[in-house]
Parts: sequence; C-alpha cells; structure tokens
Amino acid sequence: MATSLIELKNVTKIFGGKKNYTVALDDMSLALSENFPRIVTVAGESGSGKTTMGMLLLGFYSPTFGQVFYRGQDLRELTWTGMMDYRRNIQAVFQDPFAVYNPFYKVDNLLSIPIKNFKLASSGAEARSMMEEALTSVGLRPEETLGRFPHQLSGGQRQRIAVARALLLKPKLLIADEPVSMVDASLRSTILKSLRALNQDYGIPIFYITHDLTTAYHVSDYIMILYHGSVMEVGNVDKIIRDPQHPYTQLLVKSIPWPDPNMAWGDADDIINKSKVAFVKTTGCKFLPRCPRAHDICQTQPPALFAKDSDRAVACYLFKDAPVVPREELGTLFREAV
Repeated sequence: MATSLIELKNVTKIFGGKKNYTVALDDMSLALSENFPRIVTVAGESGSGKTTMGMLLLGFYSPTFGQVFYRGQDLRELTWTGMMDYRRNIQAVFQDPFAVYNPFYKVDNLLSIPIKNFKLASSGAEARSMMEEALTSVGLRPEETLGRFPHQLSGGQRQRIAVARALLLKPKLLIADEPVSMVDASLRSTILKSLRALNQDYGIPIFYITHDLTTAYHVSDYIMILYHGSVMEVGNVDKIIRDPQHPYTQLLVKSIPWPDPNMAWGDADDIINKSKVAFVKTTGCKFLPRCPRAHDICQTQPPALFAKDSDRAVACYLFKDAPVVPREELGTLFREAV
C-alpha cells in the first residue's frame, strides 16, 4: 500500500489536568493519500473535536497519545527540510479573516512571503504575476487588491486572499476551518465556489471543517460526523444528509432550517437536546444520555463502526449485524482515500 500523505494513528488529544479534563479527540485514526482530489467535511456541534482534528493535522497541536505522520514520518521527527515540505504542502484557511493579518502590512506582503520562503519565483516580475493569477482565480481584481491594507478590504475579500495565498503554494491538502462562518451570507457562496474551484481545477484535496451541514452538503464529497471526539457516522455525503442513520446525525439534519414554513425543524423526534442534559463520561456509547433508542449494550462498551453501505458506516448498535469497519481503516470509506 502506498504511503499516505498524512495520517492520524490512534490519536487522542486531552486538554486539562488529571481531575478536570476534556477528551477533545478520542483514539482517532485516519489516512489520506497523496492523490485524493475530493472534499471531506468534518462536522458536528461545538465541542465535537472538529477544530482539534484540524489543528493536529496542521501540527499546531501535539497528540496526547498516538502519532501524526506526514509521508510516513512522525511529525515530531521531521528534519528541517521535511518540515518545510510539510508546511508547504499542508495549508490552511481559518475561520476569522480578520485575525490572520498584520494590519501594518499590505496585501502584497502576505502573498509575497510564501513565494520568497519557498523560492517559487526567480524574479520580482514573476512573483507579481503569480500573485495576480492567484487573486484572479478567487474572483478578486489584482489592481483593486494589491497595494491595500487589510482594513481597506471587506471580510469576504480577506478570506479570498487567504485562499489565494494557499493556492500560490499548490498544496497537497488544504484544511478549511469554518471558512465562511464570519462573512456575510452573500459572500459565502463566492468563497465556497473558490474552494471548490481549487479542488476541481487544481486537484487540491480539502478537509472542510464546519458545523453547517447545508454548506457541507453542497461542497463536499464525503462527510465525517463527530460527537465528543468520536466518529458517529462517516461516508458519502449525499447518503448521510439525505438519509441519516445515526440518531445524532438525524438530530443535526433535522435541525437544518429548510425553506418550507410547513416543515418543522429543531430536535429530531424524541432525541434529547444538548442543552437539557450534561455530558456524562461513560464506558459505552457517548451519545447514550441523549439517545431514545439505547439498549443495555450501549451502556457497557462503545459501538464499532458498522458498514451500512459500501461507502458509509455508522457507530450504532442498531446496525450490529452489519460488517465492522476497523477504525484504523476508516479512510477506506472514502473510496480513493487510501
């Protein structure tokens, strides 16, 4: 089997001390290959572990247990050359388009730094041409963007510049963490279209982190639903959003405000709302305190990932008669992932 581009292997991330701690990500394994031109969404409520997973893939967090590998090497053991290769090929677009800019530098500086650091251009003219091409590719006019300070641009423009900066490096993977949550609704489609274009036109895989299942449905190919650091349902996005099988996924999908005044939305059936129950650490299924379909076995041990379809698995004992997908092989549900 070919070496994965990036891999989480039995990764657990814990925040806090011995008595008061939070397991943000729980024994997660996932591998993505070098050539995987698809968009994978990681979704769930606040506190589900989405951003923690992204930060681990970016190397901004170190795992409490387990390992993160880049092209077969533990991130903690990469040489300087290996780290530079990793930093070039694993890029990110973050949630807040205001916080990632130094207000004292013009846009030109933000775009020229990666060109200089990674020696992408042999002359100033070539660098300028690369910046203009990247800006144009995300729907910005270079003549109206270059030479300006961040405060002279809108939030949507800033976010598209961040996408353009990532494009300059032609990364092997782009991690987009809530990239449209802080921009006007009218700009969301533009930014998502830019991300989709990176994926389709340049073959750049995207790890899209969001709590918004509506945008996830429209832009992604596969989806992974997290709850308190564990996978509840994973696989083909169309199947999961249109026909959710895990009670938690059903709750999330039911909460989507569809444009139909006659369609009720909110809590799914009799699933207990998060605000009405405190999270209880359990040796069984993490969703147990909120689940109306729980059985005795749900209290004793966490469910495996059961293969509902060839490209979808559900961590629920309702499907205990289906084949088990080993958690270390989770990426195989993304058919071209490994």
